[in-house]
Amino acid sequence: MNSNHLNLNFKTMKTICSTLIAVLVLFASSAFAQSYVFKVLANKGENQVKTASETTWKPVKTGVTLNEGDELKVSENAYLGLVHYTGKTVELKKPEVIDINELASSLSTSGSSVASKYADFVLNKMAQSGDRKERLAATGAVTRATDNSSIKVFMPSSVEVLNPEAIISWNQIEGAQTYVVTLKNMFDEVILSKETTSNNISLNFDDQKLAKERLVILSVKLKDDDAITSGDYGIQRLSGDDAKPVMEDLTQLKSETNEESSLGHIMLASFYEDNNLMVDAATSYQNAIRLSPDVEDFKDMYQDFVERNGLNK
Repeated sequence: MNSNHLNLNFKTMKTICSTLIAVLVLFASSAFAQSYVFKVLANKGENQVKTASETTWKPVKTGVTLNEGDELKVSENAYLGLVHYTGKTVELKKPEVIDINELASSLSTSGSSVASKYADFVLNKMAQSGDRKERLAATGAVTRATDNSSIKVFMPSSVEVLNPEAIISWNQIEGAQTYVVTLKNMFDEVILSKETTSNNISLNFDDQKLAKERLVILSVKLKDDDAITSGDYGIQRLSGDDAKPVMEDLTQLKSETNEESSLGHIMLASFYEDNNLMVDAATSYQNAIRLSPDVEDFKDMYQDFVERNGLNK
């Protein structure tokens, strides 16, 4: 056998080995990515799960993994919010027994990498939140009490907003009956003033009074006590070329997300938070709560969002 033939065989074997390694890595990555079928993002009620390896039903817990062969028993007046490994979400509300294999097969398997990315984002933040709460419980630490002498709006002092709808919230002042929310332009002229009896307000930046303003300055005060007020918060509309970098992924995510569901808003909230659009993220969390007001997990997610981003300090 001549040296040329030996070289050819060596090159052929090297190519085959490289191909096998690539296939094995791809298989391992795929297997890791699909290490679960669903995870429970939100849970309310006496829901139960029976795993493929067990014969008894156990209570469902938020964050639990659901695998092939498992079964779910949804109770009366319950809610279960599940995320598939592809990033697609499912809400279960009626009492029934569900086979996880059948539920998974009812979904389109063409999940996008964008949806999967933000499903992982939500799950990671939930895990971090659980770790933080365990550490606080172990050390006996407590959260700092709210300073009732001033109003703290739950957003950065300067922020960009993408969507026209914005729900702005602040700390509840004990005994407060009416708040006054004022928006000024950059020339310190009042362009909008609204009263509310709750500690949040919904704004529409497409409103004719706001639509032409690229930057507005928001403040909140008590109607009956001007001394109890917030600082000034600048809100700038993100549009045109400035919005293009986020719009492509957002459009893809929306095509994979039900915007009329609480879980859809949770997925959008994770996208906005990851892109530092804190007002849009807060609004999506509030919309999730609005659609499912009796599901405490969504309220916890919103509170965790506020705390980890320091919006209440």
